[in-house]
Amino acid sequence: MITRIEPGTRLSEASVHGGLVYLAGQVPADTSQAMFGQTQQILANIDRILAKAGSHKSRLISCTIYITDLAQFSEMNRAWDAWVDPSNLPARATVEVKLANPAWLVEIQGMAAA
Repeated sequence: MITRIEPGTRLSEASVHGGLVYLAGQVPADTSQAMFGQTQQILANIDRILAKAGSHKSRLISCTIYITDLAQFSEMNRAWDAWVDPSNLPARATVEVKLANPAWLVEIQGMAAA
């Protein structure tokens, strides 16, 4: 069985199957904020979605972080480091990309145990 969390027109915010939660790429709602604020928004949203899926950030397995400017890597990490569970660090990759909306500075996608 597959459970879809917050299905929309093109995607679900997460899908749960086989004991895993697959997070769609999360982007900030308020694009007026800089990298740190946008990252904080996304991480709060990940917390919310994982809770709806019956999971938690301590159960993250992996995350991929897409940022538009590697010069902002430390600002993204500042938000990440304050949020992530230091006893349960997920595997992680960060890449510089061009995102679909030029106002988005960061997008985070991940997978967690349910």
